[in-house]
Amino acid sequence: MAVSTHIHTETDLDAAIAALVAADPRWAPIAARTGRPPLRQREGGFAGLAQIIVSQQVSVASAAAIHGRLVAIGDPFGHLSVLRARKDRLLRVGLSNAKIKTLKAIAKAIASGAIDLHALADLPADDAHAALVALHGVGPWTADLYLLACIGHADAWPAGDLALQEAARVAFDLRTRPTAKEMGPLAEPWRPYRAVAARLLWSYYRAMKNREGVLVTPPAKPAKSRKKRSANGR
Repeated sequence: MAVSTHIHTETDLDAAIAALVAADPRWAPIAARTGRPPLRQREGGFAGLAQIIVSQQVSVASAAAIHGRLVAIGDPFGHLSVLRARKDRLLRVGLSNAKIKTLKAIAKAIASGAIDLHALADLPADDAHAALVALHGVGPWTADLYLLACIGHADAWPAGDLALQEAARVAFDLRTRPTAKEMGPLAEPWRPYRAVAARLLWSYYRAMKNREGVLVTPPAKPAKSRKKRSANGR
């Protein structure tokens, strides 16, 4: 089965998981227990990136409501819709000043030709990531989520995602939760399928939260620490 550099179908995902397991056999029990992760693809381009930005730091319900009002300002909705919209109208949509500034900066970059969001699919993940974080208001997590969910890049790696960090700690029996900086070297052997590793770890994290599918028994040392705290009444 051929392995794609992008994950658009379940066939792509299955092939990439097989390649990941071949590169690092530790993934075999994880993939077997979690099963195929959901694709959860999003729209690409400005609309997809705008949806990610809108959803940050608000509830799922609020994000959906704000996004619905935002896309209604243009038919079709796109970067020109935001460029043409007055700030007071965008505020009424429910966007914060910071998000308005970010969306307008991205829209201007697209209009000027400074960035082509769709063309990022043809770049290595690290280069595409660098191009995105160069945009005003776009941080590493936003960039990586866009590459993974909107473009389907097989090698995007959201190293700063706390759920991934915690899932990696448990799945690979690490003594402490790895930092964003430590997640880089950890995932280096998984290139060019780090996004597939992320999808598996997210599925693993959901299983952990549901008290299902925990693959690695917590090490004895933390358990002893808990007993010690209990003895001290803390």
